[in-house]
Amino acid sequence: MWMTWREAMRTALYGPAGFYARGEPPARHFRTSAHVSPAYAGAMLSLLREADAALGHPRRLDLVDVGAGRGELLGQVLGEASRDHGLATRIAARAVEITPRPDGLDPRIRWHPSPPAAITGLVIASEWLDNIPLDVAELTVDGPRLVLVETESGAERPGPPLPRADLAWSRAWWPLHAVGDRAEIGRTRCRAWAGVVRRITRGLAVAADYGHQRAGRPWQGTLTGYREGRVVRAIPDGSRDITAHVALDACADAGQLACAARGRAAMTVLTTQRQALRALGVTGSRPPLAQAGGDPLGYARALSQASEEAELIDAHGLGAFGWLVQAVGLGIPAPLAGLTPA
Repeated sequence: MWMTWREAMRTALYGPAGFYARGEPPARHFRTSAHVSPAYAGAMLSLLREADAALGHPRRLDLVDVGAGRGELLGQVLGEASRDHGLATRIAARAVEITPRPDGLDPRIRWHPSPPAAITGLVIASEWLDNIPLDVAELTVDGPRLVLVETESGAERPGPPLPRADLAWSRAWWPLHAVGDRAEIGRTRCRAWAGVVRRITRGLAVAADYGHQRAGRPWQGTLTGYREGRVVRAIPDGSRDITAHVALDACADAGQLACAARGRAAMTVLTTQRQALRALGVTGSRPPLAQAGGDPLGYARALSQASEEAELIDAHGLGAFGWLVQAVGLGIPAPLAGLTPA
């Protein structure tokens, strides 16, 4: 069946027979930062503490994970926070996910299909935006056209002209210059991000994803499939995860506009995961070799932790993720305030 890529992704990922309707653990097919190391949760807890202090330690501190998977990240953050009773008892943890609540999840985590209407605290969207379906456009001799895809084979052909709103988005954020150039129309991601940010009364929102900015858009796009730990063709048949990198600068602009429309001030930082995690204390530093003689078990644990942290900040892997941080009604946390753009 021929469809636009947006409709094909929606059906292949979230339809009745879609990839995420199967109930399989996502970790079977790909590793997220939360799967790699608890240091990622520790960094998110650091941001939650920064938000808590800026908010004046409210009685309820929201912690919302959008695209929560099976709730692993929230569970880890709550586990780390449990050492501070005064903080832990105020955290209202909410997982936002369209799949059913998994068995055995920490009972403190509430499970919802959409974010709460009003948020005061921290919103995390880790590897969420890349799974929001989008359309693909290609510049032909007849002008920009939507790309149609055959869902069983992944074959493509030119479709109708771009709708006016998609054409305007492309011209602003992903211009097409030569015949054969492709753009992944991220308007759906901008709308989704703005929908999250506008719910924040005061607090922080963090999106972490493979991304790009206007000066470095990939001229052939980034559509990718993942299945059982391997990169495969992006065939929208429901058998695999399908992702595309995120135009994070466009999402940042959408978040700013959403806040301005509600009369709220927002501040933005765009950086890389490597820079952000290092600023939050995830360094990947190896323990001193001398420790191996006097404390071999401690040395082994510290070495394992260093290896995990190194994977999180690897400039050619997870460290290349883009981080979009937006602060609503407060300032950017001090550790991130001085970071250079991604």
